[in-house]
Amino acid sequence: MRPPQYARFDVAPISKRRLRWELAIVLALSFGYAGVQSIITILRRLSQETALASQTATINRPLAEQPLFDLAYQLLGFVGELAPVALVAYLLWRTAAPHLGNLGLGRLPGRGGRWWLADTGWGVVLAAAIGIPGLAFYLFSRIIGINANVVPTALDAYWWTVPVLILSALRAALGEELIVVAYFFDRMRRLGVGPISTIVSSALLRGSYHLYQGIGAFIGNVVMGLLFGWVYHRWGRSLPLIIAHWLLNIVSFVGYPLALLLWPTLFEVAP
Repeated sequence: MRPPQYARFDVAPISKRRLRWELAIVLALSFGYAGVQSIITILRRLSQETALASQTATINRPLAEQPLFDLAYQLLGFVGELAPVALVAYLLWRTAAPHLGNLGLGRLPGRGGRWWLADTGWGVVLAAAIGIPGLAFYLFSRIIGINANVVPTALDAYWWTVPVLILSALRAALGEELIVVAYFFDRMRRLGVGPISTIVSSALLRGSYHLYQGIGAFIGNVVMGLLFGWVYHRWGRSLPLIIAHWLLNIVSFVGYPLALLLWPTLFEVAP
């Protein structure tokens, strides 16, 4: 089954020079910038006397001491970090339905109105296929000392903590899959780059902005990126990737306190 053909039409011609500038600007506003920052962070970590395995990388942290201000900052961060997603949706918007077809979203030609059910189902399958091996590889990378101890959340327990963590998981899923995969693939194809080079480039980009967690996180996310890239190239659908990524993040963010309680020796913060 080839990617849906609507992804190849209904786009205004743009010069390759302009496409390169556009791609550079979008990445500078999003994950390209995060990748460079993450590379600097891992170099700083490796230069310290403390072993990498004894260091900690926290994903969701408090942004203010007062709970209501913390909530306000968390929600503002959610909205602000979705701005690049809105930008790529605007850049790839189609005049004809499905309007977000160039991002792999919307009803396929000849399909019914419940297209999202099949996409969601495949997302759940993809999450299950990645989740268990991913956790095993994380623990292995901690044992051999190539990864920091990743703390998914350091937020205090408030009434809004779980909803905010679910939104944070969604923010990451939308941003990574719609920019690093869907948008990136569209622009690389229009620049004349082949599918293999595009898949590898996308996977390396995904790995780069996870380097702040350690070498293991880089390797694991590159493997995930290769799989997600192949799936997107094969079927041209981004919702399964978003669902899979969202579920994995929810389990990681929300389930971390429970995992810490049940298996403290595996997930405790190193001294």
